[in-house]
Amino acid sequence: MLAIPDNRHSRLGRNGEHSMNGRRAIVMVTTSFPIRADGSEAAGSFVSDLTEELARHLPVRVVAPGPRSTRERWTDQVEVFRFAAPNKPLSTLAPWRPAELVAIHRVLRAGEHATREAVQVGPTSHILALWALPSGHWARRVSRETGVPYSVWTLGSDIWSLGRIPLVRGHLRRVLRDAHTCYSDGFKLAEDTRRIGGREVAFLPSTRRIERTRIAPLKSAPPYRLLFLGRWHPNKGVDLLIDALRLLHEDDWRRIEAVEICGGGPLESQVKQGVAELRASGRPVELRGYLDKAAAEDAILRADYLLIPSRIESIPVVFSDAMKLGCPVVCSPVGDLPRIATDVGIVASAVSVVAWADALRAALATAPSTYQAGIASQSTMYSLDGLALQVLQTLGAGAG
Repeated sequence: MLAIPDNRHSRLGRNGEHSMNGRRAIVMVTTSFPIRADGSEAAGSFVSDLTEELARHLPVRVVAPGPRSTRERWTDQVEVFRFAAPNKPLSTLAPWRPAELVAIHRVLRAGEHATREAVQVGPTSHILALWALPSGHWARRVSRETGVPYSVWTLGSDIWSLGRIPLVRGHLRRVLRDAHTCYSDGFKLAEDTRRIGGREVAFLPSTRRIERTRIAPLKSAPPYRLLFLGRWHPNKGVDLLIDALRLLHEDDWRRIEAVEICGGGPLESQVKQGVAELRASGRPVELRGYLDKAAAEDAILRADYLLIPSRIESIPVVFSDAMKLGCPVVCSPVGDLPRIATDVGIVASAVSVVAWADALRAALATAPSTYQAGIASQSTMYSLDGLALQVLQTLGAGAG
């Protein structure tokens, strides 16, 4: 959703002169790292922010997808090893389609090759895989070859989607079991990761660097501005939200200044059609594409409630963004959201259109200012510098 512009770094060829061979580096292997500056990389901006925070202490080499295989200088302390990957996320490719199966194999080979190169180009203290598959798979294979230990940070898609596939689950278990350390970015996700891997898993929340703060106090009376900011994907529930908006009554809409829906993804045609129908009925619904970092922060600061209608979730990065920017939430009762969101907004009673319409009505009847104290308390959980220091400590990586 948020991204750091490409003009912050220059590209290097395979034989580029720059290197970080003088000090022991961390190699970060990830499928989430910014390529464009359009905000489409989802967790990519969190990974880039974490990378730059870690790079304050030691060099970091990042293995990440790109339009072609190349090396880039991101900052003085960060070098990126790109492997060629299709525009579509690997998780969306269908192995039963021959052309996409070939693409999957190419990406898997390219990612492993880039990981091996990043580890062997200079002294390396640790490999950190974000996320378990395929990044953890590449880290495990290169670790077995080189003896450099690796650790894994899991996402909900690793455990709750890929972990349900029998053959994949077995390999996932091996990746988790052989890792030096396992992290998960949610409490429930950590428990489920522990069950699959048969080992201890540490909770580590993902969070981005937020430079701004909310200056104006939260509203105490309607009309309110509602915001959805995320991928237009079934897991993120944007279709549930649009159907729930259709169920709101005239009295409800009188309490709404605007509903802003931002993002992009596979449900684009469905989202555009739904928004067009709502607008044709005179509803104040605004449709925008992906937002870069500054625009996304502006949108959250404008909002009175951030909407998280996910079907599958742990603790989304946009939740921590909202806490840092002082914005209450309306969310689904999935993952850790019921555990952490009660004091900072409305939790729907179920993942359904009717339950979401009821949750929206409850939010419209509740002053956002009600949640000011809870948000202030919750925001202290998400410290990027503290996160980086915890990673360095548990990985046993020093500054030299």
